[in-house]
Amino acid sequence: MPYVDGFILAVPKKSLEAYKEIARTAGAVWMDHGALSYVECVGDDVPYGELTSFPRSVQATDDEVVIFSWITYESREQRDAINAKVMADPRLKTDPASMPFDGKRMIFGGFESFVDL
Repeated sequence: MPYVDGFILAVPKKSLEAYKEIARTAGAVWMDHGALSYVECVGDDVPYGELTSFPRSVQATDDEVVIFSWITYESREQRDAINAKVMADPRLKTDPASMPFDGKRMIFGGFESFVDL
């Protein structure tokens, strides 16, 4: 079963195109280093819930959109090796202050698959 890294973040609507450009580059880097897949999605039907929701989880404001993304790998060990190569790749060397989103509100984690149909 694949190992999955998942991400949720908020991106200002005015910065969405800049984010998409960075995501395309990041996707190429992850795939070049051995990821099985790289997917980025922009929220289309993600209402702000009363208690919980995607927008609430990242404190999204009315001028932001929610991004939901994931990367798959053959295993946790492969993920760790690939991520080490990705972090050293010069194509992703960017000043954190110039990122088109607030990284402090990004939620991420690694997950073991148990159903893959």
